[in-house]
Amino acid sequence: MNYPRAISALALLGSALILAGCQEKPGEEQARPAAQTAATQSPAGELARGLPPTPAAQSGGKALTYFNPPEKIPDNEFGKLVRQGELIFTDTPTYAKGFAGNGLNCANCHIDHGRQPNSAPLWAAYVSYPAFRKKTGEVNSFEERLQGCFMYSMNGKAPPADSEVMKALVTYAYWMAEGAPVGDTKMAGRGYPELDKPAQEPSAERGAKVFAANCAVCHGANGLGQKASNGKYVFPPLWGPDSFNWGAGMHRINTAAGFIKANMPLGKGGSLSDQDAWDVAAYMNSQPRPQDPRFTGNLAETDKKYHDENCYYGEAPILPRKKG
Repeated sequence: MNYPRAISALALLGSALILAGCQEKPGEEQARPAAQTAATQSPAGELARGLPPTPAAQSGGKALTYFNPPEKIPDNEFGKLVRQGELIFTDTPTYAKGFAGNGLNCANCHIDHGRQPNSAPLWAAYVSYPAFRKKTGEVNSFEERLQGCFMYSMNGKAPPADSEVMKALVTYAYWMAEGAPVGDTKMAGRGYPELDKPAQEPSAERGAKVFAANCAVCHGANGLGQKASNGKYVFPPLWGPDSFNWGAGMHRINTAAGFIKANMPLGKGGSLSDQDAWDVAAYMNSQPRPQDPRFTGNLAETDKKYHDENCYYGEAPILPRKKG
């Protein structure tokens, strides 16, 4: 383990269900048709749709120009699959039932339906694969990358590469990346920003204060999220049995801190100091979450093999994974 081991949960922090819907007009292309049912259940999603791009990125004193993904989905068979992919992306437990294992949606970490720069947008991810990944030690396809999201971030199981769920998600990402340069791994807004090492070692104690002042209003004082009357999360849980597990990339303090800095609080990205982002990340990943599915049966062995990174694995509480 390197450095202070920290939090990932907050990575979900601002992505609180970015679900929203549009009315489709017969015979016309549909502009950003998000999940209509989700739109009526997610005030956070309605808020997020109108958010400006995160102010995080400037280079050499000049504001960066971000890729603009398409707005209209074709009104044809291809478009139907794109829309299905968007439904899965924004209401994953409902539309990927059997594969999602918690209460999170893809849109919790990839804001505005996967469109938001500096929130690991789909348009930048799609054109970056196939690629070698240190996590797996091999070159992974985009489908394999998505399968990992289901195993770790969704605390579930990987959809087969030829499944309808996978086909729809890949089609949605393909559509969103229309016009993006294939193989460009340095697109502005790709992934989450990398923050400089903080002046002070990240502190969960300081982070608890940042959380109470900035995060608890949406995610609850206990960090377990808030649900609508239909039982679906309006604001996602940042830890606990319904959040991502210890294998998700968001459990790394540096990853979570970058996401938080750029995107949190929701609608106010860039408002926290770098130190606050690091501290609240440390606080969140000092909380309990489900076991890493790569667990070998030996905590120290799993830690050494998979967690030589900025995280609290092996030190913070670990919950059992759900069966099934």
